[in-house]
Parts: sequence; structure tokens; C-alpha cells
Amino acid sequence: MLSKDAQTASGVRPDAIPGGRYEFSSDNTAAICPEAWAELERANRSSHPSYGNDPWTGRAAELIRGVFDTDCDVYLVYSGTAANALALSSICRSHNAILVHENAHASVDECGAPEFFTGGSKLITIAGENAKLQPCAVEAAIAKRNDLHFPKVRALSLTQATELGTVYQPAEVAALSALAHSRGMGVHMDGARFANSVDSTGAHPAEITWKAGVDVLSFGGTKNGIGMSEAVVFFNRELAAEFDFRCKQAGQLASKMRFVAAQWVGLLESGAWLRNAAHANTCARRLAAGLGAIPGISILMPVEANAVFAELPPAVAAKLRGTGWFFYPFIGEHGYRFMCSWSTSPAVIDAFLAEVRAAAGELTR
Repeated sequence: MLSKDAQTASGVRPDAIPGGRYEFSSDNTAAICPEAWAELERANRSSHPSYGNDPWTGRAAELIRGVFDTDCDVYLVYSGTAANALALSSICRSHNAILVHENAHASVDECGAPEFFTGGSKLITIAGENAKLQPCAVEAAIAKRNDLHFPKVRALSLTQATELGTVYQPAEVAALSALAHSRGMGVHMDGARFANSVDSTGAHPAEITWKAGVDVLSFGGTKNGIGMSEAVVFFNRELAAEFDFRCKQAGQLASKMRFVAAQWVGLLESGAWLRNAAHANTCARRLAAGLGAIPGISILMPVEANAVFAELPPAVAAKLRGTGWFFYPFIGEHGYRFMCSWSTSPAVIDAFLAEVRAAAGELTR
């Protein structure tokens, strides 16, 4: 069972803790990476056309098509929640249902946005080990109800990397997509940490998206060094019909779109999107190795992307929080999530591990 609490044990919200340390609380806490920041500065030097008619918006779409080596439709939005909800609304209508893992962000952390933007599509959650869906479980969910009194299943949404830091391999995506398509369903991928999954699998981005049957991808930028943008990428371009109107209605059309797009240009032209992901993944492995070597601490999930899930003795967790470190409870009662980002440094990892070892050592004295 997963839990997520934005408060400390004392009930104080993390943004109210003076001098708090948030390096491992989320990859959202990292600053904008230098490559994206530099392109933002260039976009800020003079006046340019508004609403996406600037040079950066077109260039960002061109670069994203290059990443996937295909002629796809690209739309930039502000947040991952908007990307997921609007992408699913391109597949589903109010009488439809969407199959997702029970731990999927779309189900547990988006405040009903998919239901809202689809006009009421029902999210049907499915259990699966390590937060991954299996074809047999998806097949069972599809077959469970097919009558007129139940929403018609229309979409399958996969999270890559998953909420537990695991990664679908290309063959797994292909098998799930083939099953969905055989039942007349569209396939959406929540790729908030897509770059991390590309580094983890070693696969070309095309191999774990459109070549594996994904129809539309929410391509994450925020967790990979961008300040405020995700891309909705339609490999099945028929689904993108009038998507520009959906974005406008949802308040996702930026008047100064160049500042949204410029970040993507900086990230992709420089290759930083893959370097950032590789660095975050490497830091997660370093952190996991260090935590796993401390007596009384166990690693709960395979470390396949930039997340580490570890079980800490309550006294150790309390001591760390008392010294300013913030991290989320996530699995069971004493399982915590530690996220690494493009800006995580080995020095910070080592400093954190030293404090963990000291806190754990106090328990054995």
C-alpha cells in the first residue's frame, strides 16, 4: 500500500521548515538546468510573436520529432497533470473507461483531472507487482464488464518510469499496446520521467513509444531540468484533431509561449535531456548502494530509474527529519522515497549517508 504525505511528522508543511533540505524529497525541487536557463535568457532579449508563433516553439516541436525519429504532432503545456488529462481526453469520452495501475499518478495524484477533462471517463485501477501492469491483468479488467450498464473501456495508460521507480522494457510496452489495440483501445504513456526510462533501458525513444504501439505520450520536461513544461506528443496524429482548442480551453496556451518552448530547445539541442537523466539514475544507484549497506535499512524496490525506496527504522527517520532532511513516506508504514535529479551531487549523497549512518549507529549503542 502506498502513502504520500506532504507534511512532516509534526504536521508542518515542508515549505514552512526553515533551512530544510529537499534534495531527495522530489526531482521537482531541483533548479532549472543551465542549458534550459541559457535558452530562456536568449528568448528574453527582445520582442517576439505570441501564442506559439515564435521561433522557439516551432524549433522545440522539430527537436521532439527528431528525438522520436517520426513526424508526430507536438503540443506544449504547463504541467504533467494537464498533459495526462488532456492526452486522455483526446482518446476518451464521458461514457468511456481508462485502465491504469492502482499506483499511477493519474489515479492517485491528479485530483480527478482525467475524469474532469474527459467529461467523466471512469478510471479503473489494476494491481500489478512493482507498479507495472501485466497483460493478463489488463485482459481480465477488459473482460470483466462489457455490458451497456458499464463504461466502455477505451484507453490504457502506462507510467514510464512508474511511481515506484521501475521501468517497462520495450517488449513489455509492445505486448500491452498490442493487447489494447486488439480491443479497440488507445494507448497513453505518462512519461513524466521518460528520459530516465530511456537511459535505464538503453533503447531508442522510438522503441519504447510509437514503435511499441504508444499512441500519445506525455513527455516530461519538468523533472528533467525544465522549469514549467511538458510536451504532449501524438504518434497517432488522428487523435490530435482540434487538440489546440482543448489546450486553449484548459488554459494551457501560453501567450508568451517562447518561454515555455525555449526551455525544450535548450534541453534537447544540447543533449542535456539524456545527460540529466543518466546523472539522476547514476546518483540513485549510488544512494541505494549506500543505504543498503547500513544495518537496519533495506531497499524495497529495484532501482531502475532515479528513485530509491528504502525502509528506515522510525528513530532514524525522525532523526534525519529533525536535522532538516525532508522525504516522503511512500510504501507501508516505514518505507520512504528518495528522489535524485539532474543537480544531485555525490557530495550531498555522501553527506546524507553519513547522517543516516550516524542515526542508525545511535540505535545500536
